[in-house]
Amino acid sequence: MWNLRRLSCLFVLLSCFSVTTQALNNATTKWLTLHGHAPLVIARGGFSGLLPDSSYDAYIMALETSLPNAIIWCDVQLTKDGVGICFPDLKLDNASDIDFYFKNKKSKYLVNGVPTQGWFSTDYNFKDLAPVTLKQGVYSRTSRFDGTQQSILTVQDVVNQVKPPGLWLNIQHDNFFGQHNLSMRSYIISLSRSVLINYISSPEVNFLRSILSRLNSRVTKLVFRFLGQNDVEPSTNQTYGSLLKNLTFIKTFASGILVPKSYIWPVDNSLYLQPYTSLVLDAHKEGLQIFASEFANDVPFAYNYSYDPTSEYLSFVDNGNFSVDGVLSDFPVTPSAAIDCFTHLDKNDKPREKLLIITSEGASGDYPGCTDLAYTKAASDGADVLDCPVQMTKDGIPFCLGSINLIDKTTIFRSQFTNIASTVPELNITNGVVTFNLTWDEINSLKPEITNAWLEFRLYRNPKARNEGNFVSLADFLTYAKNASTVSGVMISIENAAYLANQGFGVTDAVREALRNAGYNNQTAKKVMIQSKDSSVLKEFKKNRYELVYRVADDISDIESSTISEIKSFASSVILTKNSVFPSESKFLVGKTNVMEKLHSSNLSVYVQRFNNEFVSQAWDFFSDSSVEINNYFVGAGIDGVITDFPRTAATYRRNRCLRYKVPPLYFSLVSPGVLLQFMSRQSLPPAEAPSPILTESDVVEPPLPPVAKITPTARNESTANAAPTSPIGQSSVVAGVFTCCLTILLADLVIF
Repeated sequence: MWNLRRLSCLFVLLSCFSVTTQALNNATTKWLTLHGHAPLVIARGGFSGLLPDSSYDAYIMALETSLPNAIIWCDVQLTKDGVGICFPDLKLDNASDIDFYFKNKKSKYLVNGVPTQGWFSTDYNFKDLAPVTLKQGVYSRTSRFDGTQQSILTVQDVVNQVKPPGLWLNIQHDNFFGQHNLSMRSYIISLSRSVLINYISSPEVNFLRSILSRLNSRVTKLVFRFLGQNDVEPSTNQTYGSLLKNLTFIKTFASGILVPKSYIWPVDNSLYLQPYTSLVLDAHKEGLQIFASEFANDVPFAYNYSYDPTSEYLSFVDNGNFSVDGVLSDFPVTPSAAIDCFTHLDKNDKPREKLLIITSEGASGDYPGCTDLAYTKAASDGADVLDCPVQMTKDGIPFCLGSINLIDKTTIFRSQFTNIASTVPELNITNGVVTFNLTWDEINSLKPEITNAWLEFRLYRNPKARNEGNFVSLADFLTYAKNASTVSGVMISIENAAYLANQGFGVTDAVREALRNAGYNNQTAKKVMIQSKDSSVLKEFKKNRYELVYRVADDISDIESSTISEIKSFASSVILTKNSVFPSESKFLVGKTNVMEKLHSSNLSVYVQRFNNEFVSQAWDFFSDSSVEINNYFVGAGIDGVITDFPRTAATYRRNRCLRYKVPPLYFSLVSPGVLLQFMSRQSLPPAEAPSPILTESDVVEPPLPPVAKITPTARNESTANAAPTSPIGQSSVVAGVFTCCLTILLADLVIF
């Protein structure tokens, strides 16, 4: 079992003083809740998104990472001898190892009329459960905290050991216990004489009616819990959908309702938001508080939120039209930060800290990368620097695309060009079509393809926009960025330059001329960054007044002083991978390198890539919360900028008020790498991995780029012959204006609220 001292070390606090009065600094704001107070955070089973539900560890961690007035949620089950325990389900086998101790004791009962098999609490006296330990019941979550001897707790245990500031008891199956001659009503009434219960919820009307007159309504609030709209409430034999239409009836026995979040913000079958319902406003009109449930950072939710859980919470508590009175969450750290740090911000608020936001192919988490829509959304979302990974076409036109292999980013495999696929060993391409195999017109006959970075986990990005947008030439990209008032610069990425030179394409010359033609050489308003993992490329631009950025492509554990000196000879900034700052094993942080400090001490700026919102991209230590991850890299490691597929998340983070708190609240404090490992059994520790290599000078030094080979160009096809006139390097001499109408398309696809 964790103890409080060890658990408090989970966070590196900037001060040991209490932050209780500061943590609710936002509390004076008028909220659109029933009583005008800030919404409550209810921790379902504690911090059940990471630790075993209803365990001591989960409850303590919830308190250590949440608002000071957070409510602890306990699903109450009764044992054979009438003891109330906190456990997430009637069946004990899903979230405990009871099947190991009682191998042949499986039972079969009717639960709400459905035959159900398992190990039920009603078959065991509480003392029988003494050897049983809790485990993670959601199989997509880490099981490494199982086996830590987390015993089943009684409600009294939670009150006495955890000492929660608020207690919420959920009674899900009163009818079932009655069928087993156990009275949940008697248990609750007896418990209320010695325990302060703030909220009691149940999906059964008769249970709430039966205890209404026996409890002090000023102390204990009764909440009617709605299940699926087509499910039948056993007392009234009505569906919950029909009961929803009679809130006046609900008010006769309850002071609030708890509903699945889809009751408020419905989603269609494609997982896109529909217009919000009037339920919150209707409930408040009846004098009912309304709480929303089913919040978890690590399950797919509406695509409109771009996998950002903070964005989802804000749509329920800070949308300008209504606010729920509380949220029930498996990850209480996220709604706590959302409520205190991220609410009531204006998009035009100035950033509170200097964190440079650099895009990765524009807003490629929402639209196909390097398209007009991706760049327009990135600028709208608050990105500082738009990036363009430059590729070359057969007719010498440089354009933006995230891969030299068209198969990675386009629909070429569904086109007439599939027959030209080939193997290119020099580029590690086994079956692909390189960009310079096609002319610019031929490439524009294809459609872009959104990159689903985490497809193996069935996490898709904005499927409706899978093939939306237009490809963008480097000339058009530079013109758009120059005219975008919110964008402070561009980053041009150049890879495979040596190979391209041998094929007759001078990509560095093409970039240099495009920048000159677009007027970037004679201005200082827009930053120009040239990025490459090849030092030979950056040396080609040393005579220009650009910020040269060296990308360390692989994870490293350290860097030699001579290597830093060599990098400084041709670059002023470095890009590192996330693991080069916080190394991890099996997605658990195991430490922090000193690479950042060494680079900073040599006056090299450091940017880190690549930040994604999908929870599987983050270490477990960051609680499946992209804002927590960014905070630890920026405040904890001191990086100068993020390279991200989701610039809106980073821009929102940069404006949050908690960055200016003198002492950060617990839910916005820094994670201490390696601490989570202390709370695993020895058998559950992730296997040790070999450390990443040290970056040496020989890894950086390269020969100069070869001269561009003179290769006779093949004859143009008819479509190419009719293309716009080109400069000697193939740069289009006119701006196609592909960005002209994309803002209208973008606004139509933005979040519905």
